[in-house]
Amino acid sequence: MNIVIVAVGGQGALFASRVLGAVALGKGFDVKVSEVHGMSQRGGSVITHVRYGSAIASPIVEEGYGDMVIAMEMLEGLRAVPFLKKGGTMILNEQVIHPMPVITGKMAYPDDIAGKVAAQGITVHRMDALKMACDAGNSKVVNTVLLGAAAACVSGIDRAIWDDTVKTLAPRKYLDVNLQAFDKGYTMVKGNTK
Repeated sequence: MNIVIVAVGGQGALFASRVLGAVALGKGFDVKVSEVHGMSQRGGSVITHVRYGSAIASPIVEEGYGDMVIAMEMLEGLRAVPFLKKGGTMILNEQVIHPMPVITGKMAYPDDIAGKVAAQGITVHRMDALKMACDAGNSKVVNTVLLGAAAACVSGIDRAIWDDTVKTLAPRKYLDVNLQAFDKGYTMVKGNTK
């Protein structure tokens, strides 16, 4: 399984990659996680690669081989389309965070990103993860909402394993809100794929 997580710095991509890696490791897979930081401080792009299977040599997902992209921001999702293979899946947060060229007026923020992604033969699960995180009790758990949505798309791993891993890795004081956020994302996708 080849998963790419894209975000803007501060959205929690690294926590999401740790959970994914731990879940796969717990199932006995060979796991490789790679964090590519660019300008990963708040506001810059962040990308992480999570690969698991019987034997994984490289930690990097090559373009055209990704099974899933988890996009915590719309434009980052559009930029990550080349990683996905035809028939791949994108978990797409509707949140928009304008990059500096848009803020300064040098570029326009693209419109209909979800439509552009779907037109590439990709299954798109679009959601307002920020609203769902706020409904769970904390705007900072957008990553966990999207992780729940991703878990609903991954076959062969029971929900209980995901829950146990979130319980193990989430900070104690935010455990309940993380579990609620995970459930919101998971339930939304499961409800739409029945």
